[in-house]
Amino acid sequence: MEETLLLKDLNCPNCAAKIEDRIRKMDVVETANFTIATHQLKLTGSWEDREALKRDIQDICDAIEEGVTVADYERKSKAAMDDHDHDHGSDAVTIAVIVAGLLFMAYEGLTTVVPSIGLPESIETPIYYIAYILLAFPVLRIAGRNILKGQVFDENFLMSIATLGAIAIDALPEAVGVILFYRIGEFFEEKATDRSRTEIMNAVDMRPQEVRVVDTCGGGEIVVMAPEKVEVGSTIEVRPGDLIPLDGTVLEGETRVNTAPVTGEPVPVRAVPGTQLMSGCINESGRITMRVDKVLEESMVTKILDAVENAASSKPKIDRFITRFARVYTPIVVFLALAVAIIPSLITGEWHKWIYTALTFLVISCPCALVLSVPLAFFSGIGNASKHGILLKGGRVIEALANVKAVALDKTGTITSGEFKVQNVETVGSHVSNTQLLSMAAAIEAVSTHPIATSIVSEAKAQGITVEASDFVQELAGEGMVGMTDGQQVLVGNRRLMERYAVQGYPTEAAEYGTEVLVAEGNTYLGRIIIADEARPDSAEAIADLNGQDIKTVMLTGDAEASANYIAKETGVSAVRAQLLPQDKLSVVQDIRSEYGPTMFVGDGINDAPVLAGADVGGAMGSGADAAIEAADVVFMRPSLTAIAHILDLSKATLRVAWQNVVFAIAVKILIMALGLMGYASMWWAVFGDTGVSILCILNSVRILRRN
Repeated sequence: MEETLLLKDLNCPNCAAKIEDRIRKMDVVETANFTIATHQLKLTGSWEDREALKRDIQDICDAIEEGVTVADYERKSKAAMDDHDHDHGSDAVTIAVIVAGLLFMAYEGLTTVVPSIGLPESIETPIYYIAYILLAFPVLRIAGRNILKGQVFDENFLMSIATLGAIAIDALPEAVGVILFYRIGEFFEEKATDRSRTEIMNAVDMRPQEVRVVDTCGGGEIVVMAPEKVEVGSTIEVRPGDLIPLDGTVLEGETRVNTAPVTGEPVPVRAVPGTQLMSGCINESGRITMRVDKVLEESMVTKILDAVENAASSKPKIDRFITRFARVYTPIVVFLALAVAIIPSLITGEWHKWIYTALTFLVISCPCALVLSVPLAFFSGIGNASKHGILLKGGRVIEALANVKAVALDKTGTITSGEFKVQNVETVGSHVSNTQLLSMAAAIEAVSTHPIATSIVSEAKAQGITVEASDFVQELAGEGMVGMTDGQQVLVGNRRLMERYAVQGYPTEAAEYGTEVLVAEGNTYLGRIIIADEARPDSAEAIADLNGQDIKTVMLTGDAEASANYIAKETGVSAVRAQLLPQDKLSVVQDIRSEYGPTMFVGDGINDAPVLAGADVGGAMGSGADAAIEAADVVFMRPSLTAIAHILDLSKATLRVAWQNVVFAIAVKILIMALGLMGYASMWWAVFGDTGVSILCILNSVRILRRN
């Protein structure tokens, strides 16, 4: 069984890791993944009573983090998501307490500069205590409650011990200052996290807030409805500048549609009656009406949002490592603080100094900056990819992409457009002109639906030739077609067809590239038509980018060696594996991995499912179809190789930022502990090492979202 729940108001990453671990140990739960960026808890297991499961999870949350509510997951509408449901009353109280604390600190600063204006000690000391109680009460209350429940090593307990210890050694003003800046840092850390989460989700959530439905039974009046209420078959209006709200087909009107929000493609495409449009694109120029083909939950905008949310729940190795590290880090630092307080004091007798140093250790022992910064960095990377029309299957995919050393590219539909076009027409002697040869071949091929036949007919029509299908056309499987034109037998096909009819004079050497279609009249060879699948306009540039990243590019194709080498030379591909059968591709990809290292395979995501699954990373190119999304680790919504270079570069940057956060957080904590041992770092520094570093790591993570 699978279930998705919401853990509302769970913002502490350290507590979230503890809750997730406790839930995972429940007898009825097999897997549990909590994503702090979306507050979603995804479960698999074998429970019988869903409500009992929720109650048990609520008990776990209550034992670890106060105020967390277990709720059913129900995706809010875009309009509802835009309205913040945060407790503004709680914010007001927190801000008031912080302002009062800042006034206190201003007084403290003035009395330090001008001691004569200070209040008498008999008045000043009670004010200190009142300020401390106002600021520390929520922290002390939660710490006391958690101690009774056996939860000792959390930030509330550590901050309580640190500040109460400061009071015990006659550092009352500093205790007030430390708890003040802890509360300020905690407040801004929560705001920064919420802001980052909202910014990332807004970047990928393209769902409409409303839909203009045409009332076909009421005289064509427009009825504004919530998108989730619109049914399949409804007629909707999309005005210039509006978002395409649901997947559908144009019924009336003509316009140009900007698909960049979904596919990343910057060039608008023309839309006319019959054109199928994906939700999330923007109608740029004309008013159109559309027939709704899919409800909101099945439309592209929701699929993209699902992909991003599911990706966020797939945790990378570095995230799992940091979570395990955090479990041992805090107890180690706490026991180290205890040792610092006792051992040097017994030797030197300076109990005041070493207890103070130990208190700084307690303040800095919370691992929140470590636990929070890594998932937020990966979530930002997933959001950036989505903005560029790239869907990822999780943080683990980003790690795998960052390590890719070779990219195996399926030729047809990936390096090339997948559409056959006539490249050249060659005639022999003066029997017929190029135009006449093309006209004769088109007349024979007009009755066929084969892509090669279609390309010949299309080229003839493009040159203004009137194509009339020949009579008595016969198709010979694997050879070509034979028909009658103007009373003459015309042959259109390959060399085997020429041999069958004893045609004389056709070339013994195959064309340098592409597929050749030989044309003969009777047993007289007239010429040939060269047809090829053209390289995409941006293939050479994209492959150059990949080569610039020291990525080996290998083209896989079933084409002949000469044709494959021609495309490879034109685009700059490093190596070619030609004349492959579909079943050969998986073993070839495994050979490439053995030769170069971790390998990404990019195909169409439908026909190449075994290869996509067998590669280190599988990418589906140019398809938003369900089959592609299911088969691949990465789905490129726009059929462009430039997206491959972008995602490889983005993955390296994301992993780099995640490690920057980890190294920075650990380095600052170690530095402050070292300076504390030498007598230079105060508890104020320790507060920065906890909450200040968390905020800086959050801001560093969000940089990835804005990366081009």
